Amino acid sequence: MKRKFVTNLILLLFLNLLIKPIWIFGIDRTVQNTVGDETFGLYFALFNFSMLLNILLDVGITNYNNRNIAQHNFLLPKHLSNIIGLKLLLAFVYAIFSLGIAAIIGYNKIQFHLLFFLIFNQFLISFTLYLRSNLSALHLFRTDSLISVLDRSIMLVICSILLFTSWTNIRFSINWYVYVQTIAYVLTALTTFIVVLAKSGRIKVRFDLSFFRVFLKKSYPYALLILLMSFYNRIDSVMLERLLPHPVGKEQAGIYAHSFRLLDAVSMFGLLFAGLLLPIFAKMLKQKERVGQMVQLSFTLLIVPAIIIAISCIFYDTEIMATLYTSSTEHSSGILGILMTGFIGIAFTYIFGTLLTANGSMKQLNIMAFCGMVLNVVLNLMLIPKFMAYGSAYASLATQLFTGLAQFVLAMIVFNLRPKITYIIQLLLFTGVVILAGFLSKQIDNWFYGYLMMLTGSVILAILFKLFNLKDLYHIIRYEQE
Repeated sequence: MKRKFVTNLILLLFLNLLIKPIWIFGIDRTVQNTVGDETFGLYFALFNFSMLLNILLDVGITNYNNRNIAQHNFLLPKHLSNIIGLKLLLAFVYAIFSLGIAAIIGYNKIQFHLLFFLIFNQFLISFTLYLRSNLSALHLFRTDSLISVLDRSIMLVICSILLFTSWTNIRFSINWYVYVQTIAYVLTALTTFIVVLAKSGRIKVRFDLSFFRVFLKKSYPYALLILLMSFYNRIDSVMLERLLPHPVGKEQAGIYAHSFRLLDAVSMFGLLFAGLLLPIFAKMLKQKERVGQMVQLSFTLLIVPAIIIAISCIFYDTEIMATLYTSSTEHSSGILGILMTGFIGIAFTYIFGTLLTANGSMKQLNIMAFCGMVLNVVLNLMLIPKFMAYGSAYASLATQLFTGLAQFVLAMIVFNLRPKITYIIQLLLFTGVVILAGFLSKQIDNWFYGYLMMLTGSVILAILFKLFNLKDLYHIIRYEQE
């Protein structure tokens, strides 16, 4: 099982490193530089608003389905026929609630136009993720890996034509950015549906209310968890845009988006771990296998890059922001280090939260997530009026560290895991030495070479500290039988 995890993780990382950094830094960043912080901040706030009620599209179906199909493959044709009908019904409910709340909080005609397409995009994303959950549950990780970058690949091609060529007479705007996303999500959803259909055989879409009731009763704890986590992960920019006066709110949301884009980028790679681990953990727990070694392996492979990324962004926040954005970054550069430190907490969540989800420990996870949501909202209400985007960054940092550590403690208790003292000391010493490497690298005149030296040196240090044991990884890939 460790071999399956490592080999497929390598493929996933390769494909995503090939496509997503180009998308984030080549396209998404260029769009913000092209349309300006205020316009992009409006889009960013609307996008996050569309995600807040995203749970109504899914109600925990994807995570529950991934765990359930991984343990009972034969249920795929039956569940697929019924869940597609359920997803269509939920899409209608989601759209009504989202547009209704948008009207209550006072969005104007322009905002409604963008929001309509963003709502449709959320449905397409949710539908594709559900379909992909069947592929990963069947352990078809290679197929799922290819589909995971399909939408971004399509967007990359179309946006490149619109932004960097004169082949069309279209004047690029934030509207076109959203339209391109819609095109890419439609094509990806259709492709994924065809692949899943080939694996399940012919299906007939059903609207079976009795099935809906039973299934939703089982999936609602997953839905509640996703809803609570969405709030404390995505509400920051919405509160910035709503709490601060116009146009300061939109501008601050745009400034926050400068750094959040990078946090979102690295979080995508953490999400790859969770996507692989959920069906693997579910199957291991079903077969009553010990999960300790898999937990330590996956945690080490994620927490070490998280530490390096967080510390390097603290040391080089100003240089990174100035390189990426054409607008003034004096107000946003410090936010980068704050948000990226929160990625350490997110790394804990992707490993230990995934393990607890696979185990079905939903009550504990929901209590944790509720506390995280309350903490985040209260801190934002206190800090935004005085510190604006910085206030949201500190609220995010506190929330991510709290929820990550809470899930770590829960996993230790539920699974009776006991991390070795030597392993903890290794991580603490490694963190200290990376900080020292950061100070030393700042002595180099050219910041880029200093930054590169810090990253390279940190990876070498991870190998010397035997956190990355290349011999063991090679053994897992080459010899271990599933």
